[in-house]
Amino acid sequence: MPDLLRKHPLILLIAVLIAGLLVWGFWPQPVMVEATTAKRAPLTITVEEEGRTRVIDRYIISAPVNGVTCRVQLNVGDPVEQGQILLDIAPLESEMLDQRSRAQASAKIAAAESALRAAKERVRAAAAAEQLAATELKRLQPLLEKALISRDTIDKAVADASTTAADKRSADFNVDVARYELEAAKSVLEYSAASRDSAIRIPVRSPITGKVLKIEQECAGPVSTGEPLLEVGDPAALEIEVDVLSADAVKIKPGMDVLFDRWGGDQPLKGTVRIVEPVGFTKVSALGVEEQRVLIISDFTSPATQWQRLGDGYRVEAYFIIWHREDVLQIPASSLFRYKNGWAAFVIENNRAQRREIKVGQRNGLIAQILEGVEESDVVINHPSDEIEDGRRVTVHNYD
Repeated sequence: MPDLLRKHPLILLIAVLIAGLLVWGFWPQPVMVEATTAKRAPLTITVEEEGRTRVIDRYIISAPVNGVTCRVQLNVGDPVEQGQILLDIAPLESEMLDQRSRAQASAKIAAAESALRAAKERVRAAAAAEQLAATELKRLQPLLEKALISRDTIDKAVADASTTAADKRSADFNVDVARYELEAAKSVLEYSAASRDSAIRIPVRSPITGKVLKIEQECAGPVSTGEPLLEVGDPAALEIEVDVLSADAVKIKPGMDVLFDRWGGDQPLKGTVRIVEPVGFTKVSALGVEEQRVLIISDFTSPATQWQRLGDGYRVEAYFIIWHREDVLQIPASSLFRYKNGWAAFVIENNRAQRREIKVGQRNGLIAQILEGVEESDVVINHPSDEIEDGRRVTVHNYD
């Protein structure tokens, strides 16, 4: 054999070459990976849902008596003034009030008068609450400047002042509605067919200053008592309703900050949560899954000039801010994987993947807060595959 190799050295060279190629072919090769750097940056945890605007106080104007309406000369969006005649109703000649109906009409007038007095008392109570909230806010502002109270206390005072002001406006509207209902109750008795005056036409007036939101019946025709005719409201007084999963609703509290995006403007709008309704409802998702959801009612805190182009029923994307920190050590959530009933990630050291057990804090689906296990500027493998093992050589081909 040695003589053969001395006579044919090419065979030895080929054998060595084949052996080298086999060793090189079976030698473990570095795994190509994506990598990112652990860094400190702001982190916000939000609950994101789709919502819509709605007029805070909307009024359905209904027919006070049976009769025939004239043609409505208004269009949706037309402005109306308080007390303005929206349309007339000619009572039916065949309608007469017997003794019982007349007594019932008189009782309704008395009930409407009591409701008006009660609404006025609620206005006084709301005005007192508004004055108290404004006084409390004025008292706390100097304390905040002296750092004697926390920012949460002043934020709560601002939210209380805004809420009581809204309650005061709503109470004022309720007085107008009660006065309008009293007038409607009186018209039943005053314009009964007992007068036998076919020339009488009952005017239907607007209870508030606002705009027409909906027209139920535009053409002239017969109507029954209580049949809806128009809807009016003030689009300048808007709130936002958002239905969220009940599991997310328990994390949201009144006074919490919320951002409204994708509403058509250049910048997100700011708001605060006013009410978390205590009653949930069942809603079927787009995938056909029944979900328990809860309505969250929020108010705008951005200047009205920024959202005055919004109207009733406009779509917005709501982001409820559950948690926020400015300086948080974080890595992509896609870098984490389960290990020993906890979390772990691969850190690149000397071109090798080193597995580290990690303690994770807050997460928003894309980013995870790191409490232990990774230091700032450590290079972490993103989207680790099954080929990655502890100590495996790696090569970074995409670095974020």
